[in-house]
Amino acid sequence: MDQTTTHQCTICGKPKSEGEGIRIVLGFICADCETEMVHTDVKDAKYPFFIHQMKQLFVEKNA
Repeated sequence: MDQTTTHQCTICGKPKSEGEGIRIVLGFICADCETEMVHTDVKDAKYPFFIHQMKQLFVEKNA
């Protein structure tokens, strides 16, 4: 039986299957966002957005 687990991407918020990204701590980053982040220059306007979203991976949900 083939079961596909879906996770919500921490960056874009879209549901993706587990094979389409990476798990970090308790979060998930889809392959599309991972690729975009890797190719984003630190001077790009979208860079601070990625930093903010990545911080969410390390913030305890029920704090």
